[in-house]
Amino acid sequence: MKKPQNILNEVWGHQAFRGSQENIINTLLRGKDVLALMPTGGGKSLCYQIPALCNEGICIVVSPLVALIQNQVASLKDKGIKAIAIAGGISFEELTQSLDNCIYGGYKFLYVSPERLQQSIVQERMAQMNVNLIAIDEAHCISQWGNDFRPAYLKCSILKELLPKTPMIALTATATTKVSHDIVKNLSLDNPLISRNSFLRKNLSFQVKKTQDKQYYLFNILQSVDGSSIVYVGTRKKSEAISRFLKKKKMSVDFFHGGLSVNEKKTKLDKWLSEEIRIIVATSAFGMGIDKANVRSVVHYQMPESLENYFQEAGRAGRDGKPASILLLTNKDDTVEAKKQYIDRFPNTAFLKQLYKNLNNHFQIAYGEGSNLTFDLNFSAFCSKYELNPHLTHTSLKLLDQHSVLALSEAFRRQSSLKFLAKKERLFDYMQQNTSIQVFIQSLLRTYGGLFDFDTYIDLGLLQKKTALTEKEVLEALQKLKTEGIIASTINKTDLGITFLVPREDEKTLNPISHKIKILREQKVERFQKMLAYIENQSMCRSSFLLKYFGEENDSDCGFCDICIANNENQHLDSTNIKNTLLKLLKKEAKNSRELASLLKIDENQVLTALKELLEDELLTLTKTNAYKIK
Repeated sequence: MKKPQNILNEVWGHQAFRGSQENIINTLLRGKDVLALMPTGGGKSLCYQIPALCNEGICIVVSPLVALIQNQVASLKDKGIKAIAIAGGISFEELTQSLDNCIYGGYKFLYVSPERLQQSIVQERMAQMNVNLIAIDEAHCISQWGNDFRPAYLKCSILKELLPKTPMIALTATATTKVSHDIVKNLSLDNPLISRNSFLRKNLSFQVKKTQDKQYYLFNILQSVDGSSIVYVGTRKKSEAISRFLKKKKMSVDFFHGGLSVNEKKTKLDKWLSEEIRIIVATSAFGMGIDKANVRSVVHYQMPESLENYFQEAGRAGRDGKPASILLLTNKDDTVEAKKQYIDRFPNTAFLKQLYKNLNNHFQIAYGEGSNLTFDLNFSAFCSKYELNPHLTHTSLKLLDQHSVLALSEAFRRQSSLKFLAKKERLFDYMQQNTSIQVFIQSLLRTYGGLFDFDTYIDLGLLQKKTALTEKEVLEALQKLKTEGIIASTINKTDLGITFLVPREDEKTLNPISHKIKILREQKVERFQKMLAYIENQSMCRSSFLLKYFGEENDSDCGFCDICIANNENQHLDSTNIKNTLLKLLKKEAKNSRELASLLKIDENQVLTALKELLEDELLTLTKTNAYKIK
């Protein structure tokens, strides 16, 4: 058996292990199970990669994200280590060849998704492999209390049945005490070592800024920090819009989201990793498994869904141990929008039951029939026919898929999209010359914003309603515009394929999962309320708040989050002191409230209150540009 320290030195070039890495590795080498709770950037992958390389045989790694799997495999290959991934979309021949390679080809790592693990051929071949270790990455996905519950993860325990003598390690960066218990129970871990590294990141400065002018503060922080930055947003459209704004400010920036092609994602990521681009504006799909040490700031431009998501994304900053800034920009509108996005779009059982009944009626499935029947569905037309909210329906279908009532095809996410290639002047001339299509173009422009700036998802059913055209006429109009170079478009008439996995029994079909759905919704609401509590918190140190949420007590406050700074400043600045300080500052030159708040390093609302009193006392006056000056 090779020594872990030697592998760490020779393969990774590190001189010493960090935190609990060495203890975890030695425990696995003794054949014991482990639950490793480590913060983002804590070196989780080494905890299974090094013991796997110490012994003969292969390590099976279960991971939820294709991008994460590909990144890990590529990284191992760069180090000369034989690793393979069984990805979706490969043929049966490719699958069997890959599995044979794992049995006979000297491979050290096999990465699979939890869904792929359910295939009988995969299980049969795994039982024939010389497996020295099983690793379950992002293990919080196995818990219904986790922020990213995936029912397929519950089937990971099959590996314990197939390979009962092989040690297993479960790894996660976001697990509360309740989630930890679920992981141990659902994976059937045998008296495991539970290793919990402190989630405290002393080099991260957490700030929450309430403002209606988010763009100003975003530009301000990105301009004030060196090194790379990540700006997280809630939607694909927002990532492109914020990227455009920062480009206009002459910043080195690009956007990243799940709607990009594989090549586009790779190109953008490589440019950011190589410092060709300094700032990446991204949805939450970005960053998992990406090891970049010098991220100096992470900005959440919109409210995350949960503290788990927030903490994991924040943890991508400052992995080199140097100071890094974590800023969350928010306002009252954010709370309303976030509730719509995260809570209102999560269905209750009544909606699920009605949707299931609508699907069966739509395909004319008789009671007691339908099992293993597959149909194509035009999602937009279906929602229009039954007057269903598309977002709620989208989420509901995914839930029915997760709970094995239906199986959705891979095409589920492929929606129709459109972007105008013609500039506005050319489009106007085109409409003058082609009056028959003028009304159709006007309907497009009235229905969707941003068509000249980025690919925009369109609803074919909605266009039919707006234009009073048939589906065929809408498609012909779109094809004409595309052929003549007016638009670029991707049109999918069939949004998804649905396979019914159980016979139709209406309410009886969904009753067994109704309680689970109800619990999932309650948990979602609870996590959202905790996120709001963090934002509204005005007394507890940000780091202490986060650590307490994850079941860890902090001995002392961080001293440099916005709460700690405000508490320290408030000890010295009462209302009179603030007013006197403002008068001294304004003797030199007129300034606006934002500039004054920045100079005093206190909340802008405190400054506004003091300025209002000084105006009432007729000591100050306002200029035409809303700056304050001595009267």
